[in-house]
Amino acid sequence: MFLTLLYTLFPVTAAIAGAGVALFRQPGEKVMSLIHHFTAGVIFCAAATEVLPGLKQHSMMAVVAGGVTGVVLMMLIQHFGEKAASQKGMLIAIGLDIFIDGLVLGISFASGVKTGIILTLALTLEILFLGLSVVEELRALLGSAFKVLLAVTGIALLLPAGAMAGAPVADLGEFWLTYFLSFGLVALLYLVTEELLVEAHKGDRDTPLGTAMFFAGFMILMLIEEGL
Repeated sequence: MFLTLLYTLFPVTAAIAGAGVALFRQPGEKVMSLIHHFTAGVIFCAAATEVLPGLKQHSMMAVVAGGVTGVVLMMLIQHFGEKAASQKGMLIAIGLDIFIDGLVLGISFASGVKTGIILTLALTLEILFLGLSVVEELRALLGSAFKVLLAVTGIALLLPAGAMAGAPVADLGEFWLTYFLSFGLVALLYLVTEELLVEAHKGDRDTPLGTAMFFAGFMILMLIEEGL
């Protein structure tokens, strides 16, 4: 569990660093689109090469139940975020999303250290994007840069909290480990298809370079995975 907590410091630090950069100079839409594409490729690779293989030759009932739970929960969070009438409601939805990312990270470490490390790399990029993207809303809500950094830190710390909640899954038996791995797989794929790529393709952001960045992210993480 200590190892899991230690690795969560990387994405937490990335969120704070991203917020600091955005406070100094907010990246333009085209740059953000490239970041979205690259991050989506990295997370998709982590899901395909690390989480999915862990579900083979296990209980089909656990796989289906975990997958259905993941879809329903992620759709509810997205629905809540879209219906939220205030910036506070949107930030609560983001916080829930980050907590679930931490839960997936804790589950991944429960299934194997290598899987956990690969997921840490992927989620570090995702939460770096979080730091870059929420600064504008937080500044409008809180005002000062110091309060914005505190808020980003608080949101980012939900990731280690989720990881600590997910770490004990290894002690629950094979059925529940498979259930939660299936849940984690769906949560990651939902993040790629319904959040990162949707944001990346808004307006006129979609370019061949963006598509290339998606596959660059996929290939780079796959090479790192092979190296480990």
